Amino acid sequence: MRLDKYLKVSRLIKRRTVAAEAADGGRVTVNGVTAKPSREVKPGDIIELSFGAKKVKVEVLSVQETVRKDDAAAMYRQIV
Repeated sequence: MRLDKYLKVSRLIKRRTVAAEAADGGRVTVNGVTAKPSREVKPGDIIELSFGAKKVKVEVLSVQETVRKDDAAAMYRQIV
């Protein structure tokens, strides 16, 4: 699944266009490498998001095309 779509489906970022802009702006890394919106993500990948001073680091647990809002958090595990 594309990175921008994964960020939207997992609800880490609300809109796919915002996710794509974040990736294009260099604020998203996958496995330590700056990622483009088209980058494929798979279970086991580590995604790091930078929102100003706030940083979020998660491990991808599953990749699904559609997920209910209640189940979206099960797609990743937050890393401290």
